Amino acid sequence: MERVDESNEGGAATSCFVRSVKNRCRLCFTCVRRCPAKAIRIKQRQAEVIPERCIGCGNCVRVCSQGAKEVVPTIEVVEALLKNGAPVAAMIAPSFPAEFQAEVDFRQLVGMVRALGFDYVAEVAFGADLVAERYRRLLVEDKGSRHIATTCPAVVGFVERYHPDLVDHLAPIVSPMIAEARALRQIYGDNLRVVFVGPCVGKKMEASDEDVAGEVDAVITFPELRALFRARRIRAERVEPSDFDPPHPALGALFAISRGILQAAGVHEDLLRGEVVAAEGVRSLTSAIAAFADGTLEAGLLELLSCDGCIQGAGVTSGESRFKRRARVSHYVNYRMGGHDALQWHKSIDRLAGLDLTRSFRPRDQRLTEVAPREVRRILKRMGKLEKSDELNCGACGYQTCRDHAIAIKKGLAESEMCLPFVIEEFQRTIGELRLSGEKLASTQEQLMHSERLASMGQLAAGVAHELNNPLGVILMYAHLMADELAADADGREDLQTIVQQADRCRRIVAGLLDFARENKALLQAVNVGELIEQSVQSVPAPRSVRVRVDPGHTTKLWDLDPDQLVQVLTNLISNAFAAMPEGGELDLRTSETPEHLVIEVADTGCGIPRGNLPKIFQPFFTTKKLGKGTGLGLAVTYGIVKMHRGDITVCSNADPEAGPTGTIFTVVIPVRAPQERVVAGADRDAEEIA
Repeated sequence: MERVDESNEGGAATSCFVRSVKNRCRLCFTCVRRCPAKAIRIKQRQAEVIPERCIGCGNCVRVCSQGAKEVVPTIEVVEALLKNGAPVAAMIAPSFPAEFQAEVDFRQLVGMVRALGFDYVAEVAFGADLVAERYRRLLVEDKGSRHIATTCPAVVGFVERYHPDLVDHLAPIVSPMIAEARALRQIYGDNLRVVFVGPCVGKKMEASDEDVAGEVDAVITFPELRALFRARRIRAERVEPSDFDPPHPALGALFAISRGILQAAGVHEDLLRGEVVAAEGVRSLTSAIAAFADGTLEAGLLELLSCDGCIQGAGVTSGESRFKRRARVSHYVNYRMGGHDALQWHKSIDRLAGLDLTRSFRPRDQRLTEVAPREVRRILKRMGKLEKSDELNCGACGYQTCRDHAIAIKKGLAESEMCLPFVIEEFQRTIGELRLSGEKLASTQEQLMHSERLASMGQLAAGVAHELNNPLGVILMYAHLMADELAADADGREDLQTIVQQADRCRRIVAGLLDFARENKALLQAVNVGELIEQSVQSVPAPRSVRVRVDPGHTTKLWDLDPDQLVQVLTNLISNAFAAMPEGGELDLRTSETPEHLVIEVADTGCGIPRGNLPKIFQPFFTTKKLGKGTGLGLAVTYGIVKMHRGDITVCSNADPEAGPTGTIFTVVIPVRAPQERVVAGADRDAEEIA
């Protein structure tokens, strides 16, 4: 038998008969929500039962749709008892019709139990009759006192752990299970071994309680009884039907139904007088005891069941509705009462009149200690609950309020990730960060591919340029010699002039190829950006129809840059802007700065760049200019220079007049260089000049 034993503050041992099945838990927190004792702890993404806090209601087993909570089996203990040689009695709980009546007659069920090897098969309902009589006496003899009925072990466990100040109000009467066990031993001898069969997890915990230890030797649930039948291959049609062994019960058989014990005791719940109050279910359990504690509920007897009647226990496998189960119990009791031998029943009651049916209870305090408000606020802040309005109290975590959840976190019973709004916000934040990372990765990948293309084109261009330089030089030299030998009005002079012009153009293209292919480094030095811009504007004369404006928005005078390369960048961008405004327009050169970057914008009001061409403009040899007007290397070289400065260049353009004013804006962003980089770059430059 597998048990988890812990010691609690009350000094008594407690056993937990509910365990978690690892990897089945889906963290829906249903068990946390439905546990009246908050005995479920979330640890390492699993919901586990805390033994010392568990009251044995079995609610977590009943509500878990994934089967992540299960009752710890005790079949091995029963099998050992049956092999031990001592007489063994099976006590069947009054709720058995709700479990078996749809399949077998009660006589067949008794025959099947006997076939397992039990010497006696009795009904716990007679124990309920004995207990009902004691409650009737209690209300008469102790009139004016307030008591909580102790027929349900989960109710007792809840009071002992979470309302220890009410322990003295627990009725000092044993449960029907213990009463039946004591009665059977008085009738059949002290060496009798007793096994309880029923729907309740709490009965397993009750039987292991040291205050009644040894009264019941083993407890199994209805599913465990079915497992024994299957293991022994016992079927209803193969056994001899048999009736229960005496003593036979009367109305105690109604105990499985809510308020059944009251009817058996002849006690009625008078709504006007309020001397007796009955309720069932975990919600009613907690609220009724709280009302009893603060005096709101002034009942002489508070009769509670943690389930909606024992027919709804965690150890009932029937798929029938609650009302169908209730009807089966009622029909069985009606049938049995039809042949009830009242005289024999009274003789049995009188025979056991002196039977001790008392027991004691003790506090097992598991109340959570107070948590400092500052600590609660800190935990709430960690979950993103900065204001009172952030505390939604949605209950998705299993706790009624966000503050209850925070206290549970502090006590190690819960985790921040149980808060659904917090998790959703974290997911959204993570998704946003992943989206940004994805965009940056895509941009970096595109830049890398572009750089690889540029490098490949550069190697090709360098090879072609070196091969073309020599023949071009020869062509130019001989063309000039021939031109010098011809008279000014000679017929072939104009053709030679064309050869010279085209050869010069080829040489310029080759020079551009060499600039593009050259693996330069940014040789940094402190320069005045404003002066560089003025120099660039003057080096490219503006057409008369174009108005040029310079807006120096930066305040730092000196920046660590390579002046020659930056001038080349600016002249390329200015030249392209002028070419885009053949009919005139405006060119704006703006600068600005941040603590980390220098920003230069070159904006024109020209024709703009078509959307389809934007991804290609930095590719080598791509140009929209007419044949002979451009090489397509200017922006490729510009891109390379900016990247050598560890900067970035972007373009925003509109070529559609219907979408708004046309024009293009190139933005160059260059990071600030540290002083030591300037020194190293200057030293490198000096070394190169000396070499």
